[in-house]
Formats: sequence, structure tokens, C-alpha cells
Amino acid sequence: MSKFCILSNKALTLALTLAAGSVWAQAYPNKAVKLVVPFAPGGTTDIVARVIAEPLGRALGQSVVVENRAGGGGLVGAAETVKSAPDGYSLGMATVSTTASNPAINPKTPYNPLTDFTPIINIAATPNIIAVHPSFPAKNYPEFLAELKRNPGKYSYSSSGTGGIGHLQTELFKNLTRTFITHIPYRGAGPALNDTVAGQVQIIFDNLPSALPFIQQGRLVPIVVAAPQRLTVLPNVPTFKEVGLEPVNRMAYYGILGPKGLSKEVVDKISAGTRKALEDPAVRKRIEDTGSLIVANTPEQFVAQIKAEFEVYKGVVESAKLKLD
Repeated sequence: MSKFCILSNKALTLALTLAAGSVWAQAYPNKAVKLVVPFAPGGTTDIVARVIAEPLGRALGQSVVVENRAGGGGLVGAAETVKSAPDGYSLGMATVSTTASNPAINPKTPYNPLTDFTPIINIAATPNIIAVHPSFPAKNYPEFLAELKRNPGKYSYSSSGTGGIGHLQTELFKNLTRTFITHIPYRGAGPALNDTVAGQVQIIFDNLPSALPFIQQGRLVPIVVAAPQRLTVLPNVPTFKEVGLEPVNRMAYYGILGPKGLSKEVVDKISAGTRKALEDPAVRKRIEDTGSLIVANTPEQFVAQIKAEFEVYKGVVESAKLKLD
């Protein structure tokens, strides 16, 4: 057989492979797509996922089914996405907890957040907030800080889980203010909120969308918020930067990712479908009404954002010598 024939056969095989891949990508999706929320129902990640799932499904032409896989501060659900087949039918919600803060502080994280995922799109950015039960003997930041300093160890705070953004940001707050509050981790922001609203835990560091309804109902009292500037919905609540704690003044993100090895064609289709869903004014309003900001960036921009956030929290853990409880 001549060299020409060998090259021709290789070229033909390559062309057929590319053509098959193209046809497969055009057919995607031909069944329901699973979107894993790595926390219990009721938290901000769950809220954003359920807002985007239906319009994304319409854009893709198949149902997007939200499934909650709580545990380990988001590690259990995130690990499920890592282990999924890279075919686009099992996706996950990406959060700062699962891609940055938890891996930064937890040496037993069962994946590498920078190499084991295929980031697709960041849907929205969300302020974080410290809030207290109405029975707490402080209603603003100066009073709150003074009370903690007077009574070290008397109070406890709830978070969405060990290693999550609420845990790590509160530990950073404690380190910078030289205060001590006992950490009570939950299997998601929903259960953490329920116990704080019930008064079983006095303090919570949570994402604003899940805490805001309780604040508006007077069942939680806002103390200080992590946001670029004061929020229209909470004009009297200072930012961490205003009170001299700029390192804590970091927002959360809520995006979509898949396992490592997801094809560019599928990534582009999901990214385009999500952006199309976010063009709907009703969808945007539902997300923005939670206090979140629409981001809708490119896959490349989301990759860079995750890397930058992980490096920030890794630096925070190392400089503040933070460790798991």
C-alpha cells in the first residue's frame, strides 16, 4: 500500500470522526438534562437553578431537571458532576463554595476545581450577608461587634456547610475582628436558615437571595453585607468594606459546569441556551429580585473567574492560617 493511500485513509477516518462528532453535537440534547445542585433545597444555589432550569430547557428543546445532592459543604454534589460522563446530560451548579472556598481549606476535597470541571457560564453574582435572629441583642454592626467582643464563645453561627463560602468568610471575619463564634454547619443554606429563623442559632452568614425574604418579613435582622456598594433593597446596611473589612467583601457566583472533557460544541450550546434564557425579562427579574446581578459571561471568562477566586481563597486560608473545625 502506498504512502498516499495510508494518508488518504487517515484523512478519511479523521473526516468521518469529525463529521460524526458534528452530527452528535447537532443532535444534543435528545433526552432530559440533569442539573445537580450540591446543596439542600431552599438556598440561593437551588433558587437560581430552578429559575434557570425551565427557560434553559425550552432553549435546548429538552427538559432540564434539577436534582439536589447535599453534603460536605457542596463537595458531594460537585464530586458527582466530576464523575459524570462528559456527554452534557449531567451538569452541576458551580458556586464559590464548591470551586474555591471549600477546596482552598479542605485538603480532602475529592477533585481539583481547576482541572476536573468544564466551566460553561456564570449565571449571576450575589451579595453575601451576616444576619441575626431578632432576639440577638444587637441591631446594627457596631452593636453586633461590641456584643461579640463582650461575650466570646457565647454565640453560634450557621452556614451551608463546612468549607462553604459562609463558613470561610465568617472565619475570616472572626480572624480580622478577633472574635469567637461557634460554627454550626448544615447540609445547605435552607436548613441553616430554618434553624436561624427559628432562633436555634443566633447568627448566619448567607447569600442574600435566600436570606432576603426573612429579612423583609422581620424574621432576620441584617447586620453587614458583602457587595460592591450598599444595596437598594437594604440601604441602611453597610458593606464589609465600609466597616474596615474589605477582605471579606466578596460576592458569590452561581454558574453551570460539566465534567472534564465536555466537548466545545456542547459547551457552546448550553452557554448559548443559558444566555437566551437570560434574555427573557421575566427570568432576569426573578433573579434580580433576589438581589443578584446577571453576569452571563463566556466559558473562557468563567474559567478565569474560578481560577482567580480559588487563588484568593487559598491565599486567605494560608495568610489567616484557617483550618477546618
